[in-house]
Amino acid sequence: GSLIEQLTTEKYECMVCCEVVRIVAPVWSCQNCYHVFHLNCIKKWARSPASQAEDGNSGWRCPACQNASTQVPKTYTCFCGKVHNPEWNRNEIPHSCGELCGKKRQCLDCPHLCNILCHPGPCPSCPAFVTKTCECGQTSHSVRCGQSTKIHCSNVCGNTLNCGKHSCTQVCHAGKCSPCQLTVQQVCYCGSNFKEVLCGTKEEFSDGFGNFSCQNICGKKLNCGRHNCTQVCHPQPCPLCPRLPQVVYRCPCGQTPLSKLLELGCVERKICTDPIPSCGKTCGKPLSCGSYEFIHTCESLCHEGDCRPCSHTSNIYCRCGFKKKVSFLFLIAAITFMCDKRCNKKRSCGRHKCNEVCCVDTEHKCSLVCGRKLNCGLHRCEEPCHRGSCQTCWQTSFDELTCYCGESVIYPPVPCGTQPPECKKTCTRPHDCDHPVYHSCHSEEKCPPCTYLTQKWCMGKHEVNLHLEFFIISCHLFPPLFQLRSNIPCHLTDISCGLRCNQMLKCGMHKCKRICHKGECLIDEEIAAISIATKLTDLQLGDSVEISRLITKKEMKQARLQCDEECLALQRNRRLAEALEIDDNSDPFNIRSSGPKYSDLLKEDARKDLKFVSDIEKEMRMLVEAVNKGKNTKKSHCYPPMNRDHRRIIHELAQVYGIESVSYDNEPKRNVVITAVRGKSICPSNTLTSVLDKEMQSRPPPPIPHYKQTDKSCGTSGLSKPLKEEPIIDYFDVQD
Repeated sequence: GSLIEQLTTEKYECMVCCEVVRIVAPVWSCQNCYHVFHLNCIKKWARSPASQAEDGNSGWRCPACQNASTQVPKTYTCFCGKVHNPEWNRNEIPHSCGELCGKKRQCLDCPHLCNILCHPGPCPSCPAFVTKTCECGQTSHSVRCGQSTKIHCSNVCGNTLNCGKHSCTQVCHAGKCSPCQLTVQQVCYCGSNFKEVLCGTKEEFSDGFGNFSCQNICGKKLNCGRHNCTQVCHPQPCPLCPRLPQVVYRCPCGQTPLSKLLELGCVERKICTDPIPSCGKTCGKPLSCGSYEFIHTCESLCHEGDCRPCSHTSNIYCRCGFKKKVSFLFLIAAITFMCDKRCNKKRSCGRHKCNEVCCVDTEHKCSLVCGRKLNCGLHRCEEPCHRGSCQTCWQTSFDELTCYCGESVIYPPVPCGTQPPECKKTCTRPHDCDHPVYHSCHSEEKCPPCTYLTQKWCMGKHEVNLHLEFFIISCHLFPPLFQLRSNIPCHLTDISCGLRCNQMLKCGMHKCKRICHKGECLIDEEIAAISIATKLTDLQLGDSVEISRLITKKEMKQARLQCDEECLALQRNRRLAEALEIDDNSDPFNIRSSGPKYSDLLKEDARKDLKFVSDIEKEMRMLVEAVNKGKNTKKSHCYPPMNRDHRRIIHELAQVYGIESVSYDNEPKRNVVITAVRGKSICPSNTLTSVLDKEMQSRPPPPIPHYKQTDKSCGTSGLSKPLKEEPIIDYFDVQD
């Protein structure tokens, strides 16, 4: 009715162009929301990218209800769709044909068509009445056509349940009846077990005595009356006794018929308990320990019953394959051999070891709880141990989180670990001083130190205005004035003026020489400091100093180094020299005066890079001379980063010069640091470069080689390539 009134009075607006829909303008109506649009407007909208559905395959969307359509409207039709380009009639609804609508109503079970004139909007409900039955079908009622409500009566349903034996006792209801809830007792086929089930439960095949199999041995007497059935509980009648004379035709191994054995004089069997004659041959039945390729057979003579276990042995491995042992084949299937080796592989978490005995696991999943602290710092991770970072804490607080003063608030839910909000208000916590507060409200318990500038005494309270004191003393006015230090932050307590203490010591004879300090002046420390300073002055002048009087025996014992193998060797050599009356400064075997020994490998490397070796030796000689002539007993030099071969040359030359050499850092920035020690480092008489020069002068000139040139353009093809040198290990260049 609202659509008809707005279209007739030309007050209805198109949602696309926002213009009034005239009574003579071609229109299109959506069949889902019944909104009316200009035909040209809806055509433009359907072709625009904004109207396309999200999946891109469902067509275009209605501007009002977003219902997707695949076809773009092309013609102007009435609301019922019968007439194209309907003409406007003053006595009819605009854009209608004036005939009966005839469209199918929205109710699915209504067979009647719409019986009003062509109209916009949905069709009204069907006014007809029909007769419908209730859910159980026992009663019928007259209701409005298309009514969706179900009809229920007050009678009992009475329909047959799923078991086929009982009827439904519920009041008239919708849908299928519930399964039968009564319980019945069933017996197994062999009659030894019972169970209670719901009536109508799916039953197995019934043989008239039972309804299911209990999976136990049947145990019923066979037809012979002497033996019992050995089959699992079954519905069929038990089979004949397998030992009846009319059933057994061959010997126990099956190789010889009983008829031949009877001809040889064996006794004929009368009943099932009579023994079955044996043929005397090897049984030969296949045993369970064999395989398809190697079948093991019974080696006993023809016999009744089960065969003996296999006598063959085999090597069996533990499940991880680390150990093996010998065992009988018939026991292999029943044995699970496990070694005592524990798995050392890392678990999936990367933190713990597997540590399982005889492990065959490939994933090594960790079953421990992670237990690491979460980002909140309050709770621990309860997930299984894992790699990487833990997830954020899942706990949440439903209380408001405020700053200390309560001005800033974070409303719940607040994730665990959230810091209090920042507040720009001035801190309201109690402070130790009364100075103005300049810092903002904070969540830390302790406030920042007060930086207000104040006047304070130094620790010795002897700060003096030197200019004023000199003036007062010279004028003999009165004792010197003491003053406070200015511009001192409030939080500073122990302030030193930088001057000497000059307080009278307890001895009454000396004054404290320490810089302005806290607490009492200590005379013992003062005297020890003066003594040490005097001894240091003597050391600078080159004199020796006995410091045993300055420290206690306990401190000397704690500071004494432990003797090592080098100390023992020196003591042994000293005792031997005393026994042979050899002076320490003598050199009977001319060891020190003899020239240094350079290895062939070092000489060969030096020939390849003579300039590098010459520079290294020059630096080492300068370092040794500087140590022997200077005041310091040790002096070091750091070489720039270099490759492994150059570092090895430095280490070998350092041994010749008696210099300590150590490699530092990792590749490619690994370098060598050498340290010369006075009395240990020496400058050899012959350097490596001079030795090489002498060898070159004494060596005869090499013969001129003749090479066979096979290529006119380049004669290098006839030369044989030098052999690849073996890699040289630098024993001095240790990485770890």
